[in-house]
Amino acid sequence: MKKYFVLILIFSTGLTGYAQKNKKKSTPPAPPVFALQTAEDSLAYAIGVLNFHSLNEDLIKKFSLDVQIEIITKGMTDLSKDTALFDAQQANEFLGIYMMKKEAQLAEAEKGSGKKFLEENKVKPGVTVTQSGLQYEIVHMGSGVRPLATDRVKVHYTGYLIDGTVFDSSVERGEPVVFGLNQVIPGWTEGLQLMPVGSKFKFYIPSELGYGARAAGTLIKPNSTLVFDVELISIEQ
Repeated sequence: MKKYFVLILIFSTGLTGYAQKNKKKSTPPAPPVFALQTAEDSLAYAIGVLNFHSLNEDLIKKFSLDVQIEIITKGMTDLSKDTALFDAQQANEFLGIYMMKKEAQLAEAEKGSGKKFLEENKVKPGVTVTQSGLQYEIVHMGSGVRPLATDRVKVHYTGYLIDGTVFDSSVERGEPVVFGLNQVIPGWTEGLQLMPVGSKFKFYIPSELGYGARAAGTLIKPNSTLVFDVELISIEQ
């Protein structure tokens, strides 16, 4: 009996030691707290924040780039030590070639998404397709006259990407816009001439009747299909 008691005691003691040992391994020491010691430290940190913010907004997010932040910072560090693998000219050349290919890929993908969207949308109840490929839906038919391509009109509108993202809205700004029908994208020039004053239409505009292969602003990519809620308020004299 004493023998079993000793064995149990040894076994339980071993388990306790093993647990304590593992507990220590699973709790690494906390890293030292980073602190900015001087005004120059704060300046350097601010430069890093602003540079990455600009890089992230203008390249990484805009073009959905998959890059490792550690390699970006290594490139900056190596350049500061004059040990960079690229000089400025080589870096610019590589970036230019890479981004041209990336933009072409994104534009092709955007065109495919827009085509699929329009194919599915054109068979929905209430949607009309014109000869040019413009699709529209009558939300409310007004009783006024229709504008001509040479007229100036006052409208309220909200513009969307096909994923529902709002990229522009006079409604949100609380102020309608006035413009000539010959001064806007072809989809608007055609669509607004179908609307009597007082009407509200929804336009589905293929990229060919929008901004085509060029981007517009930060949200509208090349070959984007666009959706607009449009209210024709008046024809301006």
